[in-house]
This record gives sequence, structure tokens and C-alpha cells, in this order.
Amino acid sequence: MQYKIFAAINIGSYEVEMKIFELSKSKGMRELDSVRQILELGKEAYADGKISMEKIESLCILLQSFKTIMEGYKADAYRACATSAVRETKGRVIILDYIEKKTGLKIEVLSNSEQRFLDYKSIASSENEFNKIIQKGTAIIDVGGGSVQFSLFDKDRLISTQNIRIGNLRLRERVESFGRNITHMERVIDELVNSDLASFKKMYLKEREIKNLIVVGDNLRDVAKEPSMTREAFMELYTLVTEYSLDEAAERLDVPVESVHMLIPSLVIHKWIIEECGVETVWLPGFHLSDGIAYEYAAQNKIIKTGHDFEGDIIAAARNMAKRYMCNKNHIRMLEEVSLEIFDKMKKLHGLDARKRLLLQIAAILHGCGKYISLANVAECSYSIIMATEIIGLSHSEREIIANIVRYNTLEFEDFEQMCGEGGITKEEYLTIAKLTAILRVANTLDRSHRQKLKNIRIVLGEEELVIRVETPEDISLEQGLFPEKADFFREVFSIRPVIKKKKTG
Repeated sequence: MQYKIFAAINIGSYEVEMKIFELSKSKGMRELDSVRQILELGKEAYADGKISMEKIESLCILLQSFKTIMEGYKADAYRACATSAVRETKGRVIILDYIEKKTGLKIEVLSNSEQRFLDYKSIASSENEFNKIIQKGTAIIDVGGGSVQFSLFDKDRLISTQNIRIGNLRLRERVESFGRNITHMERVIDELVNSDLASFKKMYLKEREIKNLIVVGDNLRDVAKEPSMTREAFMELYTLVTEYSLDEAAERLDVPVESVHMLIPSLVIHKWIIEECGVETVWLPGFHLSDGIAYEYAAQNKIIKTGHDFEGDIIAAARNMAKRYMCNKNHIRMLEEVSLEIFDKMKKLHGLDARKRLLLQIAAILHGCGKYISLANVAECSYSIIMATEIIGLSHSEREIIANIVRYNTLEFEDFEQMCGEGGITKEEYLTIAKLTAILRVANTLDRSHRQKLKNIRIVLGEEELVIRVETPEDISLEQGLFPEKADFFREVFSIRPVIKKKKTG
């Protein structure tokens, strides 16, 4: 077949959307149809942690209509994703099972980092414009119903992303709970969010200038009507929406009153970023999570080629995190090189894919971050830091794999029942943790002194040994003394023993 028809479904906190795409190697992504309907799942989820059966039934009816449209287009594949409203709902497993039985559609609940990475990919789907914009002082802001994601670029690399729980629907419901006496909602919202945003700026932005702000979603695009606007144009829009009544503003902007009501919290957040960071241009590409879902499917199935290195963004975010916790840069560099070299030489034995190689690399980068908190309890502190920090592009389970590799780099490795009891780790994940931990332990021992004594490290896989040939003029008694213990665990995991063979240099 020359092309594929793909359906992307986004179950958000405020509305549910489906887009139908034609995907082909010759023409890339082409949107064929788009259907959206307001369904405020987040209104109940954020307030009570539950979604009523009435809303669930409405969602099922809507999804059944989507399924009919998909069948009309003879879609080859689909992916349906739910975000924060479902993610924060109690008993979501039961709800998702009910929806699947009622509609025949399997719903995937995205972690926040997965959701924001897909939002980011939706923007990157327009590669020429995107790559041009991010060359200087750029940030992406994604104001969702439940939270705000702020992602920062250094030249063309995503280096940091932070989530703040001040979404437009959550803020609107909070302010409305105060009663009907409020005449200027924007002023109350500004006071609500100012503390969180000011702390965010102090910790992550410092003196950094943001010239370009890329806005995810349609919330602002619906009223701006153009793909970009100047700082001055934004302030004019802000004044119009906040100085007139909802009805008057809706009439002047030619949009429903409800759209203006939902827009006010978003405008307050955007205004703060624009003023505090010196933003000159606001870009409104109008892409959604659905576009990112389709883009990822097309890339994974080699229908389109991606011009941006998304894996590099994940690594860059991890490096920035290591820098924040003052990790040893030279030690990390050596540890990365050696552990990845061992991984590559051991492919036939470990059977792990390129994604697991990435997890090993991130574990190598972050393995010492806990020293920032405690030198006496590095393993547990490192585990806690990694589990508490969302790394964009990684799922919760992937982050847990990394955190456990780092933890058991120094602690005694536990059996499956003990580890599973803590976090619900699957057998496959347990085996991945064991294999990558064994590799990291051996690599880490080779630079236990953090002085990079070993030079020209070459690794050769034999029938019974993994030979690590090194050159050094220095005394490596420390490394050789600690190595047997790490080699024992490596052999236990892979049934092959690593050995160091030293060649003296002058």
C-alpha cells in the first residue's frame, strides 16, 4: 500500500478529539478529518478524583461515533490516549475496562512526561519551521486543563522541562469555588499562579532570555486567528478579554462565550511568561496531542523520517539534571562510554533493544545524583531524585527502571519478589534492571577512583569471558580489588565472566 490511514484520539480534560491522517512516504502526514467535542472530564476529576458514570457514558457514546468515522475511512490503525483527567481518577483501571468493553477501543493513559513529549512532537511535525524557530532563545508552553508544562531550549536542544499544576480548567474551577463576587477573574488567577511561576523562574530561568514562545494547542490560536503574534498584539488581546464582559469579548472575537471563559486562565499564564522572560514573538502552530500521536506512529513505522533528534533531547535533559545535582562530569563521560561499549558487545547475550541502551545511558549519567543530598545514603537518594523528576519522553515505568539500576549499582541486588513488592515491577522489567545493573557495576568499577586512570579501553567478547583490555601507567590496585565482586554478579546474570587485562604504558 502506498499510504496508511491512521486515527489519533485524544481524551483530554476539557474536550475529546479525533484526527484522521493519511500517512505516506511521498507526502508525509496529511490531515483528512478532525472532530472535536467539549466534555469536561477534568471538572470532576480535579475536584473529587472521580468521573461520574454520566460522563463515562457520554464518553463512550462519543468514542463509538469516532469508531464509526474510523471505519468509514477504513483506518489501518489507531491510537487512543487519555491525559490528566483520567490519569488522576480513582479506579481508572475499572473505567478503562468498561470503556473498552463498551466501545471496542483500547485507551492508553499517558504519563505527564509521555503526554508532553507527544505535544512536543506535534510541533516538530512541521520540521522546517520548528527547526528554524528553536535556534535562538525558545520555550514551549503547554497550558492544559490540569497543569502547565514549560520546556526550554538551548539552541536546538531541549534541555529542561518542568510541570506546574496550574492548568486552565483547574484554575477556573478553583476561582469559581470562591463565589460569584469576583469581578476580575484574571487578577485572582494572577495572584494564585504568581508564587509558583516566580519560583520556577528563580530556579530554572535565572537570567535566560526567551525570544520565542511556542504555544501548544488551540486555546489561544482560536482567538488569535494567525500562526504568530507579536508581544504587542498579545497584550492587546489580553486587554480585550479582561476589560470587557465575557459576552462582549466573545462577540468581538467571534467565538463562543465558553471559549473566552476558558481562555482567561491561559492568558494570565502566557502574559506572565511573556513579561518576565522578554518574549518578542508568540508562535501558535495550532497542533495538538493528536498530531504528535500520528507523527510518532509514522516515525516508528518508518513512513516518515524525523529531522529532529528526540532521543538527543532526552539525553540532554538528563545531562542538565546531572549538572543541577553537581555530578562528576569526567567520571560520567567515561562511565557512559564503557557501559555502552559493553552493552554493544553483549547484544547476542542480553537481547535488549536500542531503547534499553538509552535507559542504560541515562542511568550512567544520573547514577551519582544522590550525593547532592547525602554522601551516606547515595543509592536511595538517587532513586528518590529520579522518581521525583519527570524526564520528558520517558514513561513512568522507564523512569523506574533507571532509578532501580542506579539504586542497585551499589546496593545488594534483591530478588524478584522483594523488588516487585515495592513498585509492581514486571518480570520483564526485573530482568532488564538486572542486566543493565550488571553492566553499570562493571563499568563503574573501572573508574572507582574517579581519576580516569584507564586509557584505550577495548572490550572483546569471547566464549567464556568478556575481556576488558586497558592501558595505564598508574596503580590500579583499587579497581582490581573491587572488580571481582562486580564480576561475580555480571557472571550470575549473563553466565560469562568479565576480566581486566592490563597493558602497562611508559
